[in-house]
Amino acid sequence: MTKATPSNPSKGEPLVGLAFISPWLIGFLLFMALPIAMSFYYSLTHYTLLEPPIFAGLENYRALLGDSVFWTVMRNTVIYAVIAVPLSTVIAVGVAVLLSADLPGIAFFRASIFMPAIVPLVAAAMIWSWLFNGELGMINRVLDAVLVPLNAVFGSSLQGPNWLGDAPWGMPALIIMSVWGIGQGVVVYIAGIKDVPAELYEAAELDGISAFGSVWHITVPMISPVVLFNVIVGMIGTWQVFAVPYIMLGASGGPDRAGYFFTMYLYDKAFSFGEMGYASALAWIQLLIILAGTALTFLASRRLVHYTAA
Repeated sequence: MTKATPSNPSKGEPLVGLAFISPWLIGFLLFMALPIAMSFYYSLTHYTLLEPPIFAGLENYRALLGDSVFWTVMRNTVIYAVIAVPLSTVIAVGVAVLLSADLPGIAFFRASIFMPAIVPLVAAAMIWSWLFNGELGMINRVLDAVLVPLNAVFGSSLQGPNWLGDAPWGMPALIIMSVWGIGQGVVVYIAGIKDVPAELYEAAELDGISAFGSVWHITVPMISPVVLFNVIVGMIGTWQVFAVPYIMLGASGGPDRAGYFFTMYLYDKAFSFGEMGYASALAWIQLLIILAGTALTFLASRRLVHYTAA
């Protein structure tokens, strides 16, 4: 009986594999790697789109340090990220815990909380612009219905704020809208909660731990990798926010540029003022900030995130 010898792989197989992945490679090189390299080169130049770029070294980056608008958009974006991401995370986890129960009709509420995630941003921004309207908006009408009796009792003259017309109220309006869009995160949290072993809850119940204690000591640690994922995605999203403040507060971000964010400034520099080199420098600063924020989040999560064994 002859022993079969293992066949040697053909020398042409690597080429066949490259041929199969060549559409992806070509797409990556043309639409990802090349634009990234060009963006970095343009960030080192003075480039107006209508004339050839002129090499300027690090001049664009040095100019950022003395740009007051740059520091304004940095402050606004940091404030928005620091408030919106934690607030949305806490509310989304709480809602997910409530919606993870197997109760009659719970599917309707899960679908309802997810519904805002499929609404186009432009349409959602237009709807919230009307809701936040200082004179005719539903939010102020509800507030007035509550404040009118209080004003009569205490002799005060409180009224709903001019959300989109007064500088201090533009940022709270955007944060409220960001909380409205937690549906996608809630769905992910529900999936994570469903994977928590039921034995842990049974043991907690036998030990006399309350429902809140079970959530805090079991649910939250067990879904902490999911929380970390959503926090990082949310942080990246806040540094790229553009359409909603642009529509609700205008191209300038409202009074005193209170709602003027990083990406809005980048867009204006590139397409409104034609300073593509300066805009490219802004884009690279934005990338470095996102990478640094992601790295710091991973470092801070080492003692907070619990990974179960596979």
